[in-house]
Amino acid sequence: MTTSSQVSVTSDGSPAAAERPGAGGGSDFARLSRRMADAGLMRRRPGYYAARIGSVTTLYVAGWVAFGLLGDSWAQLAVAAFLAFVFGQVALLAHDLAHRQVFRRRRPSEIMGMLFGNLGVGMSYGWWMNKHTRHHANPNHEDLDPDVAPDILVWSTDQARASRGLARLIGGHQALLFFPLLTLEGFNLHVASLRALRSPYLKRRTLEGALLLLHIAGLLSALFLVLPPGKAVAFLALNQCLFGVYLGCTFAPNHKGMPTFTGDERPDFLRRQVLTSRNVRGGRFTDVMLGGLNYQIEHHLFPSMPTPHLRRAQAVVRRYCAETGVPYHETGLIRSYREALTHLHRVGEPIRRQRRRR
Repeated sequence: MTTSSQVSVTSDGSPAAAERPGAGGGSDFARLSRRMADAGLMRRRPGYYAARIGSVTTLYVAGWVAFGLLGDSWAQLAVAAFLAFVFGQVALLAHDLAHRQVFRRRRPSEIMGMLFGNLGVGMSYGWWMNKHTRHHANPNHEDLDPDVAPDILVWSTDQARASRGLARLIGGHQALLFFPLLTLEGFNLHVASLRALRSPYLKRRTLEGALLLLHIAGLLSALFLVLPPGKAVAFLALNQCLFGVYLGCTFAPNHKGMPTFTGDERPDFLRRQVLTSRNVRGGRFTDVMLGGLNYQIEHHLFPSMPTPHLRRAQAVVRRYCAETGVPYHETGLIRSYREALTHLHRVGEPIRRQRRRR
């Protein structure tokens, strides 16, 4: 595979000016960008996002109203499950805000992002922005993408051979443990967000910290004021576990099991994004449940493209990839999970082999 010099990426994950249409005009990505611009697919969709923000906010409020009306009842577990879905939708909306799909300017994006992220679900907007921007710049690069760092799971055989601690303990059977581990992802988001308050890159530390603490205090106060301790803990556990599974199932099909890069492997922007991403086939229901991330290839190429345009953009990108000879991978939802789990099992083989030798 050919490599090229590094392409700079803006804070929302989109390519810097040198790779945009009209800024040199020669790269494969620049030609594709002009097609998108000519088709009007980069235009904002204020009506769509007004309706989406309104509907998600309504569901959020409705869930807590139902919680208050039900009172001391085990039926609250149904509310916990419903709110887990709503929390996932809030997080997906915060994702769009962070990519400036909703507002062109940074300030309103940050304000709304912190309201939905920090206050709404207890996830630091600044922490997530920092992590996600680095992922978009170098998806599936083992040295540069934080999403494939060998923290708990390993993503390549080289990482498996070098693994230590928890990653080595889990790595041999990580495919079997993947979905159970997702039940902890909701709690992990809160912990990582609170830890990030000490990080120098967090620009609005005080505000973010206040909103995070307000979310946590409000959630715990509501649960333990309305419910007895046992039911409150059950509500919290079910809500956060399902929230983690929902988020994990939304993001897992996107890159897991796709090619990874190491060292100086640096394809140009178009290939870097397409080769490492996987699209998931489906209808409008899939679009809603996955927040448009089922069009992962198009989203990675054009992070600031409004979600409702991604379906139309897919036909343009798929045709362009066929013209330029770039492999374009798309599969069904269940098959995407199978591919990801198969990859996790395969890369854990060095750990299993070493254990068999003992």
